[in-house]
Amino acid sequence: ATQREHGLDALCLKHLSFTKIPTSDLIGKNKSASMLEVPLDKLSYYGCEDADYTLRLWNVLFPSLSKLGLETLFYEIEMPLVTILAKMEKEGIFVDVDELMVISNKLAILCDELTQRIYSLAGEEFNINSPKQLGVILFEKLKIHEELGILRLKKTQNGYSTDVSVLERLDSHPLPRAILEFRSCAKLKNTYVDALPQLINSQTGRIHTSFHQTGTATGRLSSSDPNLQNIPIRSDMGREIRKAFRAPAEDTCLIAADYSQIELRLLAHLADEPELRAAFLRGEDIHRATAAKMFGIPSPQVSSDQRSQAKAINFGIIYGMGAMRLARETGVSMSQAKDFIEKYFASYPGIRRYIDLSISCAKELGFTTTITGRRRPIPEIHSKDPMLIANAKNIAVNSPVQGSAADLIKIAMIRCNQYLDEGGFRARMLLQVHDELVFECALRDVDRCKVKIREAMESAMDLSVPLVVDVRHGRNWLEAH
Repeated sequence: ATQREHGLDALCLKHLSFTKIPTSDLIGKNKSASMLEVPLDKLSYYGCEDADYTLRLWNVLFPSLSKLGLETLFYEIEMPLVTILAKMEKEGIFVDVDELMVISNKLAILCDELTQRIYSLAGEEFNINSPKQLGVILFEKLKIHEELGILRLKKTQNGYSTDVSVLERLDSHPLPRAILEFRSCAKLKNTYVDALPQLINSQTGRIHTSFHQTGTATGRLSSSDPNLQNIPIRSDMGREIRKAFRAPAEDTCLIAADYSQIELRLLAHLADEPELRAAFLRGEDIHRATAAKMFGIPSPQVSSDQRSQAKAINFGIIYGMGAMRLARETGVSMSQAKDFIEKYFASYPGIRRYIDLSISCAKELGFTTTITGRRRPIPEIHSKDPMLIANAKNIAVNSPVQGSAADLIKIAMIRCNQYLDEGGFRARMLLQVHDELVFECALRDVDRCKVKIREAMESAMDLSVPLVVDVRHGRNWLEAH
């Protein structure tokens, strides 16, 4: 899972110590050259070598499936998914270019306004995109880190870093906060809004992303050309981009089906934490329930700040969030953050046991497993580097949760595809983005289709807590979300 390349050439070299004929030997380095120009004898030898070494690899790798207990994962999840992903890639999704132009203009105005605000706060004009010039303004001219009492910051060869992690630590000052907003705005405009129209297929009028089953160490699907997994949804303008993804005809709509708090539900199941499980079984607001336990008050008395603090811990604890990061995200002091974390583990002792057990198992076995048996090697757990060890411990804790979530959505996709085929609906699955599936559906079928999608997704895994799916529809992705 942690291997970077899974192509035929890379696997032949790794498992068979054999170097295959590189494509460049046939067509040179000219990317526009065609295989049809290669002499038939060379081309046939190249093709036969591919077929021959695919079989040789199979003979080496196949026995590992049963040896490692991966047959079910392979035959019942990954392989059935191949044809589904192929259908989704071929189908593509319609994108409204006119809507993107409207958003592009809004972002251009916003970027200009932020630029002027940054110049005003800095007291001079400079190249905002230059880390060197920005560093001079922040750390030499204004000395913002000293003003805020933050002395330990990440450095580069040229001085203090100006990457996002540093700016987030300084964002109680208006200038770093404005720079973060500017970067987010510029990225939205350049990476998505202005780039998406160039990726529309001239024959279909739709965007066809590529999905990858081996793109992540956890087993989650990834996508490229374009990467639709990374469209930001936390900011208002990020959400606006979803408005451009819409149903192409008046008699159709988009359906978005999203798992609710799936990683917390999986954590409650994996940790076998009775209090967390009970809260989910009662259908409570899990962040409010956590806050009530931590602060020792009834749920109705929980304030919005207390709920926000509990939410930060709920989501952060499985990613190794420490007191420093919790303090930064919630605005409390370090001592308060440490106290919150202690209260959290006191409220949910099963999660503390799960974390300790996950780390000890990873040390013993050298890997983690998901509910379906998917493995992720963690060789760094035996490193002598403290930073690598700390990261490996975090992986040992969160990988079973993230990996199980990846398996769950894949099983859900297989079931949804089956239900839609059997129901004869005029509907098709278009996208998978994290814990969400997006469908295009005829308006006449939308109500029945939503029922079947919810049924398929909520029954995908048998857990000790209920799976809950939010299913909505609308003319565009934003309306459906």
